[in-house]
Amino acid sequence: MSRSFEHKPAGGPILHMTSNPPNSSTPNTTSTRTGVLITGVSGFVGQALERRLHDAGFAVSGSARHEHRMAGGALAGVAQLHSSQDWSGLLRGCSAVVHLAARVHIMHDTAPDPLAAFRAANTAGTLHLAQQAVAAGVRRFVFVSTAKVNGEHTAAGRAFRHDDVPQPEDAYALSKHEAEQGLRALAAASGLELVIVRPPLVYGPGVKANFAALMRAVQRGWPLPLGLAHSNRRSFVGLDNLVDLLCTCLEHPAAANQTFMVSDGLDLSTAELLQRMGVALGRPARLWPVPTWGLMAAAALLGQREKARRLLGNLQLDIAHTCTTLGWRPPLSVDEGLRRAAAGMGAAE
Repeated sequence: MSRSFEHKPAGGPILHMTSNPPNSSTPNTTSTRTGVLITGVSGFVGQALERRLHDAGFAVSGSARHEHRMAGGALAGVAQLHSSQDWSGLLRGCSAVVHLAARVHIMHDTAPDPLAAFRAANTAGTLHLAQQAVAAGVRRFVFVSTAKVNGEHTAAGRAFRHDDVPQPEDAYALSKHEAEQGLRALAAASGLELVIVRPPLVYGPGVKANFAALMRAVQRGWPLPLGLAHSNRRSFVGLDNLVDLLCTCLEHPAAANQTFMVSDGLDLSTAELLQRMGVALGRPARLWPVPTWGLMAAAALLGQREKARRLLGNLQLDIAHTCTTLGWRPPLSVDEGLRRAAAGMGAAE
């Protein structure tokens, strides 16, 4: 079952960063660090991870679909996630890869065959990169997968574990699951150290999509019919907490060949999430007490049952294995993560 933890600095060999907080601009110059390739470096998570590693003194290279200048001043390599991409130049000098690039979950996918499109990028493209990483002498491959590999919803009082039987329900999750399987086979055959991380919804400065829409609704004072949505529980992970775990996974000896669930360590009901958003935004959430069964019934009539389940249902992750294996704890509280997300909207002082 998911647990709540005190928020304290992570333990273990976490980049030797104890003197520099996550937003510190002071680089660690005490040693020459590992060469790391970050795919998807221009993305929401990629930019935050690249800044953190750059500040820690790592030699970072990155890939993006379009031209992108990284925090260190270098241009990322333009690369596409497909089975004919040549990664050799970007992999040169790297002993680790953090693979963030992916064809992401799309609500209204216009591809003729969405599953084939997801498999081409997220499965075949990932394995092609990993094979070239092995050939280039990369020691560790950190694959950012998704909690959706475990499934879309959890039963009340139960949380997804790292060792549960996967139950992917859509094309995106299936493509990630198949990539995990292929990477495990490659790692077993080659000696590559594989680390799989399965995050839930990630929020923080610059967050988009549904989470941003909820924050904007609270910020603008819109009434939301979610005042009685207090019996469900959902796991989330703040951007800085995810980045901290990825940094840990790059170097921690015990991370090799493991699968880790990640969250903030405190699961929230939808109503509590909105209330905490209001505090972070400096504007109390206006929540109307509408029964959740009525919201679910209305959503079903409108053909939005799954969207309502993602808002009102349970999705909890058990991070006990992550914490005990790595000596890791989420360094930021949920409230601090929400404050940072709010500041990123220009809503906080």
